[in-house]
Amino acid sequence: MQCVGEQCGVEVPDVRRPVSVEDGCGEQEAATGPGAGGAAGRPREAAAARAQHGGATSETAAQRDHAEGPAEARRLPPIASGRWRTRAVGRCEATGDMFRCGAGGLARALRSLSPAPRGRAAAGKLLQRWSAPVERQRSTRGAGSSAPEGSATSSGFALIVGLSTLGAGAYVYKTLQENKERFTSRVTTITTRSREKESSPPDTDAAAQGRAAPGAQPEVPSHVPFLLIGGGTAAFAAARSIRARDPGARVLIVSEDPALPYMRPPLSKELWFSDDPNVTETLRFRQWNGKERSIYFQPPSFYVPVRDLPYVENGGVAVLCGKKVVHMDVRGNTVKLSDGTQISYDKCLIATGGSPRNLPAIERAGKDVQQRLTLFRKIEDYKKLEKISREVKSITIVGGGFLGSELACALGRRARSRGLEVIQLFPENGNMGKVLPEYLSNWTTEKVRREGVNVMPNAVVKSVSVSGKRLVIKLKDGRKVETDHIVAAVGLEPNVELAKSAGLEVDSDFGGFRVNAELQARSNIWVAGDAACFYDIKLGRRRVEHHDHAVVSGRLAGENMTGAAKPYWHQSMFWSDLGPNVGYEAIGLVDSSLPTVGVFAKATAKDTPKSATEQSGTGIRSESETEAEASEVHVSPSSSPAPQVPKQGEDYGKGVIFYLRDKVVVGIVLWNIFNRMPIARKIIKDGEEHDDLNEVAKLFNIHED
Repeated sequence: MQCVGEQCGVEVPDVRRPVSVEDGCGEQEAATGPGAGGAAGRPREAAAARAQHGGATSETAAQRDHAEGPAEARRLPPIASGRWRTRAVGRCEATGDMFRCGAGGLARALRSLSPAPRGRAAAGKLLQRWSAPVERQRSTRGAGSSAPEGSATSSGFALIVGLSTLGAGAYVYKTLQENKERFTSRVTTITTRSREKESSPPDTDAAAQGRAAPGAQPEVPSHVPFLLIGGGTAAFAAARSIRARDPGARVLIVSEDPALPYMRPPLSKELWFSDDPNVTETLRFRQWNGKERSIYFQPPSFYVPVRDLPYVENGGVAVLCGKKVVHMDVRGNTVKLSDGTQISYDKCLIATGGSPRNLPAIERAGKDVQQRLTLFRKIEDYKKLEKISREVKSITIVGGGFLGSELACALGRRARSRGLEVIQLFPENGNMGKVLPEYLSNWTTEKVRREGVNVMPNAVVKSVSVSGKRLVIKLKDGRKVETDHIVAAVGLEPNVELAKSAGLEVDSDFGGFRVNAELQARSNIWVAGDAACFYDIKLGRRRVEHHDHAVVSGRLAGENMTGAAKPYWHQSMFWSDLGPNVGYEAIGLVDSSLPTVGVFAKATAKDTPKSATEQSGTGIRSESETEAEASEVHVSPSSSPAPQVPKQGEDYGKGVIFYLRDKVVVGIVLWNIFNRMPIARKIIKDGEEHDDLNEVAKLFNIHED
């Protein structure tokens, strides 16, 4: 019978080298060779000793036999076949020995099933079990190779493993250190959201209404999917666009203005022509067509309370009024408000608009002058100026552009009924001299004067001081103007304070945040309205400060924030009304320094802003003409008579002014011609040269009665 090698004390050969083992409980043939005879006798003597003691083997003898076995095996020489024969160290020569050998193996197997020892004893035994076969393997290998060579190989391998482990540890440590701040911020955000969810009450009634119970959530949510910075026209247009594409979207508008989003054009137009004595409180006005509407885009009921925004069932739009974003972290997707509140976002729109510029001469003046100055921009500015116009005797408007000319005409109406003196001064030769050609600018100046305004062209302010109860404005040509109040309408400066903390690029030529064709400043940040400097594929890089551009750019930004990825192709338009009877609409580059060609005709009763609003149904004309474009514009010779161009001094009833660059039309002004903007937009988009602009003017039907 055969027994298990370990139980009989037989050396198990290394499986990596071919061997021939003849083991068993009977006789095993001894190997031949020098030194083998002495070794062969020891197992027999050990067996005889065990039999002499009645089969009771001592533990010391068994350990000695087991220890001597490997040495005996190493001294066996190779045979002709190239293999090794291993000699048995211990054998079971009798039946009793065989059973004792099997019993010993069974005992060891049972001990392995017993609970493992604990503490140092367990560690020592584990090390002994691990090191015993390693020692046998090293002793076996020692017969075929020298000890120094094996030691060097093991040392080199250990060195490589150690260096690799050290390098990996250093890399992991460096990576964790670099991302520690971002990791901590993200964990904090996630923890905050979890706490907010846990803190929301399980009130079934409140849940059924789509809102958490009062007092259960913070006044300002710590996270919103869509964050809109700025509360003007562009921000509102974006919010409405986002909700149109994603009905469940949650949108938060953070506005420095204390009022809800409203339209600005009526502040210098229709509100001044209202007969309602409470117009400054109601802020409702009657359009030229007689219809009444509010200055606000939507009533308060349209918006969701800020604190309820994260909990309403179908999302909504919330407005956080009277708060300013002072810092923006684009990597952490967070903003910081002026009161220290932090809000994280998924996508963000910057629609900060602009602030009215001031004259350096006025800025250098003292506080007494600043207290009598209005920088016209917001509802508060309108209310303030309307009240002042009832209390003082003289108001001076500095600026001859759109805003200055509109305010001059609006205040001029009160000059006759209330005895108010209205003065308008500017450095150009005439009203809107930077936009209109000289002949039309001069005509406009006379129109403003007929409204009761004292227009002073070619006037450059040198200094402003206080003399008694009045202000004294000194001009560079030596003239002096005394007045009670000053209104500065000299342009707009885009609000780009966030560019520094956010690391966003500001255009050095036009100002504003530089954006791509999709109005993106970063992958999840868009810019719209007055603060956006965009690239026009036809006219180059531009920045536009008009209502229509705010509407269209805000709408497009909202669409792109919900995945539309649409480029900005729109040619924005703007309009200005000098009262209910004279108005114009413009598109493209309208710069008086460019060559112009004007084609005019006699106006009719329907060629007025009042008539235009009756046809369109709204005083905000861009709302009816936003992105409309004529499908085809065909210019061909016609037998109909060409429109007659009025001579100097004659009335410019209605007409079309073309602005040219390299013989191509880049801008168009429609003077008392309304609802024809799609045709003008198509002409500029085509960018073709035209031999006869009189024929092009006929496309606008100016020759029709």
